[in-house]
Amino acid sequence: MTFRAVKTLKAVDLIAAEDTRNTQKLLNHFEIKTKQISFHEHNTAERIPELVELLKQGTQIAQVSDAGMPSISDPGHELVVACIEANIAVVPLPGANAGLTALIASGLSPQPFYFYGFLDRKPKDQRAEIAALSDREETLIFYEAPHRLGKTLANLAGELGPERQAVLCRELTKKFEEFLRGTLAELADWAKENRVRGEFVLLVSGADPDQKREEALSQTLAESIPEQVDRLIATGMKPNAAIKEAANQRGEKKQTVYRIYHQLDEEESH
Repeated sequence: MTFRAVKTLKAVDLIAAEDTRNTQKLLNHFEIKTKQISFHEHNTAERIPELVELLKQGTQIAQVSDAGMPSISDPGHELVVACIEANIAVVPLPGANAGLTALIASGLSPQPFYFYGFLDRKPKDQRAEIAALSDREETLIFYEAPHRLGKTLANLAGELGPERQAVLCRELTKKFEEFLRGTLAELADWAKENRVRGEFVLLVSGADPDQKREEALSQTLAESIPEQVDRLIATGMKPNAAIKEAANQRGEKKQTVYRIYHQLDEEESH
């Protein structure tokens, strides 16, 4: 908590809290007497018009979420949008954010990074989400609950590759804060063998561009020239453009690829 946040919570007329019981512990610690109202993902639709109307009447409201920053995998975004549409000033109070806190101690490249938050809970949809992220070169940041961690790590290893480097950050800023570093396969094994407790930030290193080029070249060389050109044409390329691209990828002359693709002997290609 910053001094500014404590001062603000004391000064406002009302606190919109994700969980009033949790927030009450915070208020008691700092001897804050401000009244609370619940504001969470299950009552957003009904609560926002009420809060906006109070703000229009001059009520000063602070919004608090549990163990995180409002709007970042926590309630708040819809209220911000509603306030902006109603020309009500939105004042952000900087505070701790689990994703960035984990990133700076992870040892992985701190920038650029790609914050994703929680992946889909359904296995098939989760794998599709991960597959869509597989070529991103930024450090990837996810949040995950302890009871889903093992399956998520297994899916990440399956889609991104078992040797991709990753870091598990558990219970950040709390008594049992812990960082576990290794490959996705190693961390998936750890989750299988241990009792998983606490909330996790999961960071995964970005795709290696050199490795991606090597894999693409390996795939290209495994194809015949006609197979490669047909594959490029299937993506929407014109035949001549596909032949030129195939030649570039293979380091061959365009005439050579053209001749092989069209099954011409050397005299016919001149």
